[in-house]
Amino acid sequence: MHPNEKVSEIAKKIKLLILDVDGVLTDGGIYFDDNGVEQKKFDSQDGLGIKLLQLSGIEVAVITARSTKSVAHRLEGLGVKHYYHGILDKSIALAELTKKLSIDPSESAYVGDDVIDLPVMTRVALPVAVANAQESVKNHALLVTEKSGGNGAVREVCNFLLKSQDKHDDLIQSFLK
Repeated sequence: MHPNEKVSEIAKKIKLLILDVDGVLTDGGIYFDDNGVEQKKFDSQDGLGIKLLQLSGIEVAVITARSTKSVAHRLEGLGVKHYYHGILDKSIALAELTKKLSIDPSESAYVGDDVIDLPVMTRVALPVAVANAQESVKNHALLVTEKSGGNGAVREVCNFLLKSQDKHDDLIQSFLK
């Protein structure tokens, strides 16, 4: 990720990070066991990045077109309170979420990977695409991660936001005490 000065200035004002699931929080694969139960792989460092954002006062939300128990379970474990699932028009969830939290889209970031994410990415201040995103999504992003979805891309974004807001070092120091 190579942010320019404009992107860094935008990141300083972010109060809400919104994430897609498939291809962002996961590697995009959809795995089924022999009983047809869907499973997903999540990156543990992404999870800690989300927790660090929450500790720093940045809200975290998820908007996804699919509904799965594994995602609900993971988000519950991370303490993510704002989970919109089964949403095809993600801009509707964005409007509801920002109103509910009294946070303007101009104070929001979104991480996506596919065209279904564009309606939200074009409405927030900081649209981010993961490295494995569709080219059309990368073209609408102000930032593109170096890592792929499900493989540390979310942590990369979390660290960037925390560093931009001068919160990263204090959080790291709190673990050293």
